[in-house]
Amino acid sequence: MLCDKEKRKLKDSYDTPLFGTLAADSPIPKNKIGEQPLEPALAYRLIMDELMNEGNARLNLATFCQTYMEDEAIRLMSETLEKNAIDKTEYPQTAEIEQRCIRIISDLWNAAETDTAIGTSTVGSSEACMLAGMAMKFRWRKRASVLGLDVNKKPNLVISSGYQVCWEKFCVYWDVELRQVPMDTECMSMRPDAVLNYVDEYTIGVVGILGITYTGKFDDLKAIDQILEEYNALTEHKVYIHVDAASGGLFVPFVNPELCWDFRLNNVVSINCSGHKYGLVYPGIGWILWKDKEYLPEELIFEVDYLGGKMPTIAINFSRSASQIIGQYYNFIRLGREGYRRIQQKTQDVAHYLAKEIEKTGRFLIYHDGSNLPVVCYTLKEKTGQEWTLYDLSDRLLMKGWQIPTYPLPVNLEDTVIQRIVCRADLNYDMAELLMRDIEEGIRELDEAVILPHAKDKKPKVYGFTH
Repeated sequence: MLCDKEKRKLKDSYDTPLFGTLAADSPIPKNKIGEQPLEPALAYRLIMDELMNEGNARLNLATFCQTYMEDEAIRLMSETLEKNAIDKTEYPQTAEIEQRCIRIISDLWNAAETDTAIGTSTVGSSEACMLAGMAMKFRWRKRASVLGLDVNKKPNLVISSGYQVCWEKFCVYWDVELRQVPMDTECMSMRPDAVLNYVDEYTIGVVGILGITYTGKFDDLKAIDQILEEYNALTEHKVYIHVDAASGGLFVPFVNPELCWDFRLNNVVSINCSGHKYGLVYPGIGWILWKDKEYLPEELIFEVDYLGGKMPTIAINFSRSASQIIGQYYNFIRLGREGYRRIQQKTQDVAHYLAKEIEKTGRFLIYHDGSNLPVVCYTLKEKTGQEWTLYDLSDRLLMKGWQIPTYPLPVNLEDTVIQRIVCRADLNYDMAELLMRDIEEGIRELDEAVILPHAKDKKPKVYGFTH
């Protein structure tokens, strides 16, 4: 590398190769902004080079987030990045497209044909869950005040122990007690018959999950609704359901439309989903809908008039690109119901294939075979003779580029460690076969490895191989 004095004597010319430029021979700014601008192609290349050692998103089977979109969708989104989704007076057609998406989703979730549902796009399901939680708390507070309860006492929220961390955040942010209904090995979701054990007059709502993050299984929303229907008939302290359908909300309507989990249920009053999961849009889009305006407290609707006209806004975030909304609408009109059905059914078929092949190895106990969400979860069988763990298998697969998580189940099941494969639209049969080849090869290598246990670490370490 040249010293600064030597560099000052040199000058780049138009034909200087990119990696022969003086700037390319200097450290990239990391803690302070650089003094001089860089040529665009060089700035691009330097950043891309920094990202080279990251994993391949297509091989990341830990995430539910979409990792593939068509070129036309990418072009459409890149050409609309500058549009602010909140500025509905400046971009009225974008606002109309958002409302079209809400009406389409409302129809998929079987809202009333009277068009009484109300909703908004969000950055993702985490923001949507915050809005849902606030609506539940505000409704409870108003109801509690009328019924003479102490509104200063901490209220509670009832949810399965398989909840996504955004609900824990909501409860911390808004001073709500999180009451977890524990899962067990016989029911890897919320037990409907246990729900009322956690409900009282200070319960703001019950959250049912359509696609538990840990396992991919669904809560039995129909059974929970029936239990709350009977409960609400006997008390003034009504308790309603919000469905966290982050993963299942744009999957189930296409592969299992008969499943009754949505606004067809009397006590389901709000639902959220992630458009960037099985809505097939790149990360950055979620949706939250309420069955009727009466379930969205007026305090959560804000009127703003400093962007050129008076407009209501529900979302927490105020400035964000509309490109993901437009990407969602592209998918809706491009794929249609049949296109979504084919993609989602193929994804579920791949999950079933992987579950069967993994079970054939004889090493694993399948907890979920993709019958709800296209997610495959499994644990090691006991007394199969191997000294290695699922953590070791994750490490072996990572060497091939596959990112497959291993983790313990939540409260009451912490001693059970499972591995999870999330099947997405871009995981086709050919890739699934390659994955199985690498899983089987990883098993063979681990069987032949020299495993030295660590006393301070529950996870054994693979130190060497015999071949």
